[in-house]
Amino acid sequence: QVQLVESGGGLVQAGGSLRLSCAASGRTFSSYVMGWFRQAPGKERVFVAAISWSGGSTRYSDSVKGRFTISRDSAKNTVNLQMNSLNAEDTAVYYCAADSNPRGWMRSYEYDYWGQGTQVTVSS
Repeated sequence: QVQLVESGGGLVQAGGSLRLSCAASGRTFSSYVMGWFRQAPGKERVFVAAISWSGGSTRYSDSVKGRFTISRDSAKNTVNLQMNSLNAEDTAVYYCAADSNPRGWMRSYEYDYWGQGTQVTVSS
């Protein structure tokens, strides 16, 4: 049974940084794409970043490119999201997700497994 557990969320001032982690278990993820999505109050869940577990290829949404960095640690089975230069628009619940049959990487409905989410709040 696949489990994804996020951690690292919290309250930070605008301009600050946070590092989110997603601990993955229950399967070998070598063929998976791992993604981060976020959902602000009253809005749809949107793509943030994704990484291929095997080769480390990455993709980012335009809104976070240059500020966020996604990485994976195969030894620890974790996927991390380093978030810098945070602003109020980054406030959301952040979700880790796993896609067993990667195609577009950026569409939430393609992901098979989801974590419970972690709250990130940026105060201005």
